[in-house]
Amino acid sequence: MEANLIDSCLDRADLRQANLTEAKLRGASLKKANLRSAFLYEANLQGADLRQADLRGANLSGAFLCGANLEGANLEGAILSGAIQFCVRQV
Repeated sequence: MEANLIDSCLDRADLRQANLTEAKLRGASLKKANLRSAFLYEANLQGADLRQADLRGANLSGAFLCGANLEGANLEGAILSGAIQFCVRQV
C-alpha cells in the first residue's frame, strides 16, 4: 500500500528507517526532515522540498525526483540507482 502524502508539511519530521515505498510525496515539504536509512523505493518526490534533509543511507532507487529541491541535503551513502532526477519539459 502506498502512502498519499501529496503537498504534506513534514518539516523536521523524524522518519528514520521509515518504509515509504511508492509513497506519493509530490510537492511535500520535508525541510530538515530526518530520513536517514528510509526506504523510498519508487517514491514520487516531484517538486518536494528536501532542503537540508538527512538522507544518509536512504534507498531512493527508482524514485522520481524531478524538480525536487535537494539543496544542503546530506546524501552520504544514499542509493540513487534508477532515480529520475531531471525532467525534460516538452513544448
